[in-house]
Amino acid sequence: MTVTVKIDVSSPIGRRLLRDLEKHKKVVEIQSEMPVGVDGLPLKTSTVKEVYERGLDKLSEHYGVDMRKLKSKL
Repeated sequence: MTVTVKIDVSSPIGRRLLRDLEKHKKVVEIQSEMPVGVDGLPLKTSTVKEVYERGLDKLSEHYGVDMRKLKSKL
């Protein structure tokens, strides 16, 4: 028998339930849905590299120094 459950992980109880289920990998399969925006389309996700590059851009803009050049000197 298969049971489908929706758990609201925005609450502490929901997160605790999910953590408990994740401990039983042999019998539990967790399928996460892509986050959906107001328009019904999936929200854009970013890779770690994209987020890192955007962070360097913002830091460079804020401090007026190219952070990529500083990073290579470390």
